[in-house]
Amino acid sequence: MRVLQSIIVPLLLHAAAASNVHYTPPEIELVVATVLKEFAHYPAYHGPTGTATAATTAKPSWSAIPTNATTSYWFEDIKHQGVAAFNPNIASYQVFRNVRDFGAKGVVDFYETQLLGNPNSLPVLRATPNFTGFGLIDGSQYQAGGVLGFGATNTFLRQVRNFILDMTSIPSTSAATGIHWPTAQATSLQNIIIKMSDAPGTQHQGIFIESGSAGFMNDLIFYGGLTGAVVSFGNQQYTMRNLSFYNAVTAINQLFDWGWTYKSIMINNCTVGLDMSQGGRSAQSVGSVTFFDSSISNVQIAFNTSHDATSLPPTAGSLIIENVIINNVPIVVRGPGNTTALVGTTGTSTIAGWGQGHSYTPNGPVEFEGPITAFHRPASLVRDSGFYERSKPQYATTPVSQFLSTRSAGAKGDGVTDDTAALQRVIYTAASTNKIVFFDAGTYRITSTLFIPRNSKLVGESYSRIMSSGAFFNNMKRPQPVVQVGRNGESGTVEWSDMIVSTQGAQAGATLIEWNLSSPGTPSGMWDVHTRIGGFAGSQQQLAQCPKTPTNSTTATNSTMSTNSTMSTNSTMSTNSSLPAAINPACIAAYMSMHVTKQASNLYLENCWLWTADHDLDDPTSTQITIYTGRGLYIESKEGTIWLWGTAVEHHALYQYQLDKTQNLFMGQVQTETAYYQPNPNATIPFPPVASINDPDFVKSCVGVAGNCADGWGLRILDSQNILVYGIGLYSFFNNYNTSCIAGLTCQVRIFDIEGSSNNINVYNLNTVGTASMIDRNGQSLAKAADNVNVFPNNIALFRSD
Repeated sequence: MRVLQSIIVPLLLHAAAASNVHYTPPEIELVVATVLKEFAHYPAYHGPTGTATAATTAKPSWSAIPTNATTSYWFEDIKHQGVAAFNPNIASYQVFRNVRDFGAKGVVDFYETQLLGNPNSLPVLRATPNFTGFGLIDGSQYQAGGVLGFGATNTFLRQVRNFILDMTSIPSTSAATGIHWPTAQATSLQNIIIKMSDAPGTQHQGIFIESGSAGFMNDLIFYGGLTGAVVSFGNQQYTMRNLSFYNAVTAINQLFDWGWTYKSIMINNCTVGLDMSQGGRSAQSVGSVTFFDSSISNVQIAFNTSHDATSLPPTAGSLIIENVIINNVPIVVRGPGNTTALVGTTGTSTIAGWGQGHSYTPNGPVEFEGPITAFHRPASLVRDSGFYERSKPQYATTPVSQFLSTRSAGAKGDGVTDDTAALQRVIYTAASTNKIVFFDAGTYRITSTLFIPRNSKLVGESYSRIMSSGAFFNNMKRPQPVVQVGRNGESGTVEWSDMIVSTQGAQAGATLIEWNLSSPGTPSGMWDVHTRIGGFAGSQQQLAQCPKTPTNSTTATNSTMSTNSTMSTNSTMSTNSSLPAAINPACIAAYMSMHVTKQASNLYLENCWLWTADHDLDDPTSTQITIYTGRGLYIESKEGTIWLWGTAVEHHALYQYQLDKTQNLFMGQVQTETAYYQPNPNATIPFPPVASINDPDFVKSCVGVAGNCADGWGLRILDSQNILVYGIGLYSFFNNYNTSCIAGLTCQVRIFDIEGSSNNINVYNLNTVGTASMIDRNGQSLAKAADNVNVFPNNIALFRSD
């Protein structure tokens, strides 16, 4: 038996990084700790017994699943010559490791690590009857005292793909877990089958998550188990797509969340489909769930909730169901006290739309529980019976001869050599010969724009990094793309996966990714491609260079604006003619993370995190730092047709997401954080607004507004239409690095802005933290956070702009 065909181990200093603890606001820690008390001894937990519903249809055959064919996989066959660029032992550090060469005594997924199996011959991790440990695969091992080894909200950049986990040899009465996965952004599980006991009273579970700020999972299958997947317990948000459950007592046990998005979920032959009733009606712990384009068959109760018109917190337990097929489901939604909120059927039916929570259409709040009119879906966003979805390409049947290695082509990836020319040559060669560029693990320093032509395919190894450096990218008045995908007027497709784009040192004019390509046929895509700005070894923007300065005033000398008081009409902003003394020019790291330009269209993003570092991840104590980046994700595509699945944008000055004169755009559980340093300085420092790209005009919009008005927008929509949001979290945790603003909702005044002639802006389960107003339109607040209290954030289950 081949247990595992390939492991990619940490790229950068994993031993040091593993001990880091991400700074978490004390309020969040308290909430999580309170919820976790019930499960303080979970590794030894022997929970209630249960019996899976007797199947009324044929069960899928476990033995029919292919396990040990001999089909090869290019990733194992290719020459592995990646380097850990800033590891002090770069010459001796081995990046790629095949488990057959090292043995397998347990699998722990470390920082910047990919655990990869052969998709053509899934390796089996088979537990012995006396297996001990909390998870066959563990994303963060518990330490003495019950503390997670890696701070869960700091558990970034990890992947597990292509495995079978077989737990059937473990006695059904023993508590056992397939994957322990308390993780944060830029993490993923893909193409995994978990087989558990389905005997009466079984105590097996597939996945356990108790903390973090994630994340993305897709293409998972669960057989049997007490709970097919404990899919949240203290995790803030998640996107899950294409999960199938068979013969479990409870398919999904939703224990704690702020927002959760489920798509293409198939639940078969279970007692309960999704249980979100934890805490009861007086102390609900589940914030919100958005569940759509799915099917539930032969299940007694599809959704078990504790929400009703008087439950507490008032908006907790918010639930949206859209386009869900039910077959032999007597109760679709059960409320507190065994009441039935939505009756099912013994036949087959489709729930077009149903929900519970608070609505604004656009006025509110209105407490609702019952049928809703489903959002209108533009035809361009839909394939078959649901929104378009596409898993990360693994090129499983492509021979190794079709891949061109960047290091074999002359690039070094050592973080020092200028690799611009070597990378450009191999990218052009691959595109012209219909081959795939394989970026060996490494950090590739470039000093001018790297161009990706149409019909290119690029895949990384353990988050290969392209890193800009030098004067070419350091002119704020002449911004330059680091990576440019397509030129103006160019059409075709590009596939790009498993890589990072970063900057080194001062790069005030760097737009990390510029996407110009129009894709009239098959959509182009980015999967697990991230921007990471500052806070890592080699960035030249770590604690030593860019410490936080909360006690130093960063108000520009020529600015009379105060973000803590009402603005007067004659206020002026800094024009960046002179920086405040407290702002270090060496810490101005990027102009923009990503720009989707006017001519771009038909673009698919999945699990992409655009992050300006709030702390030094390679510092042993993960100390906070201050890095300045102007803008997050700017989309101005005229044609639109864009999908954002499980994306996050954090800590940019002017905004995180800006949609400008675009249309037909889907967003699935997107997440933002406002820069921790704001309002010291405010959003316009050190990046003055640029009218040509429709930057927000805080001078105009903040007139007469008290409080922290000029903090960066979480989501800003300008003159756009057909914007469909299926779960979103917009968070503002700090006022100049101080979290005391959260309880009073004074971290910033506004966070979600709709302007101009925008129409058909529709949102399910909007969650905000630390902001007084949840939605503003043309300068007027439409929804106050104080009217929509949830478990920790504030929630609106349903918003329609028209």
